[in-house]
Amino acid sequence: MPHVAHRGRGRRTMNEINMVPFIDVMLVLLIIFMVTAPLITPSLIDLPTVGKAARQPDKVVQVIVGKDERLELKNGDKTQGMTLQQIAPAVLQAQSGHPPGSVAVVISADRNVKYEAVVQVMDTLQKAGVQRVGLSVQTTR
Repeated sequence: MPHVAHRGRGRRTMNEINMVPFIDVMLVLLIIFMVTAPLITPSLIDLPTVGKAARQPDKVVQVIVGKDERLELKNGDKTQGMTLQQIAPAVLQAQSGHPPGSVAVVISADRNVKYEAVVQVMDTLQKAGVQRVGLSVQTTR
């Protein structure tokens, strides 16, 4: 209810906001957040480690993505150019006759190749059921 002030003749209402309840609510919220903040634990992420493979693969098939996004399949000493549709059957043929998982597939891509081109190759191989697909990287010294 507004206050009424008496000045001279007549009555006028004083338009003022009482800040005390607002400050009290803010201080209570501040205390609640200060007490509960240390109790919240951040989620832990279990990141994969590198270099802990049980054994090296017997045979490696390398898929090379060139600067112009042209694909090549390197199987031993033999290198041949391929399209995206031809890569999965050729890799599956290279893996046939060997125990499952013994032939690893390594994708090597130029640094300037679009990320999308590498993902398309990985997706094509995954849909074909190829196991043990990895990416080749160069270590910095």
